[in-house]
Amino acid sequence: MTDKRDYNNEIKDTSDHRYAYNFDFDVMHHYMLKSFIPFFRRGSLLELGSFRGDFTKRVMPYFDDITCVEASDEAIAIAKRDLGEGLIFINDVFEGVTLPKRYDNILLTHVLEHLDDPVGVLRRVNEEWLSEGGRLFLVCPNANAPSRQIAVKMGLIRHNSAVTPAELEHGHRITYSLDTLERDAKLAGLNVVHRSGIFFKALANFQWDRLLETDIISSEYLEGCYRLGQIYPDLCASIFLMCEAGGTR
Repeated sequence: MTDKRDYNNEIKDTSDHRYAYNFDFDVMHHYMLKSFIPFFRRGSLLELGSFRGDFTKRVMPYFDDITCVEASDEAIAIAKRDLGEGLIFINDVFEGVTLPKRYDNILLTHVLEHLDDPVGVLRRVNEEWLSEGGRLFLVCPNANAPSRQIAVKMGLIRHNSAVTPAELEHGHRITYSLDTLERDAKLAGLNVVHRSGIFFKALANFQWDRLLETDIISSEYLEGCYRLGQIYPDLCASIFLMCEAGGTR
């Protein structure tokens, strides 16, 4: 990240693109948590890029010791208001923040694609912030999601891994696929223990938002999309790596 970036502005909706959709909060957050729970370790949790605390709220029942690092002071103010006491909030960028200890669980969900130096931040996770036996839960939007591939065929996006002007305005720097995400994790020295996808997705977020307002989509259908994503991770809305520390500690 550079000093020229306005993190408060990057999280705001624009005229042609929302920063986050109901699909993210109501569907993806639910299935991200479902994917994480089997791998959670007892102990502390560090959330890097906690935004307004929407996903933080979902993990609060599982941890008593939660620290959130977020670059937007406006987002932190909302999270503090909504989540109350008992959490530690740090308003800083990952490249410069000093953290007081190591953590048993670290969340980096839909954040890595925003970073100017993703490998450098992952290296800090590996070398400075993961406890002995600690686990990193790394999730990014998937370049090869069917919805994105359809947009390419429609001429709306130049290629699967392109960063669109709207994404760039919201701070995106890269669009990961499963292989490039694993490449960067390994470049940082992390040990990739588990790889998967989260939720098979053929529609764009705004289309999902409209459908979720109807009775067309059932809970069984959503569960089917989640289960299908376990079989075809490269065709999911998001890609998921669970990593542990590797290399010399």
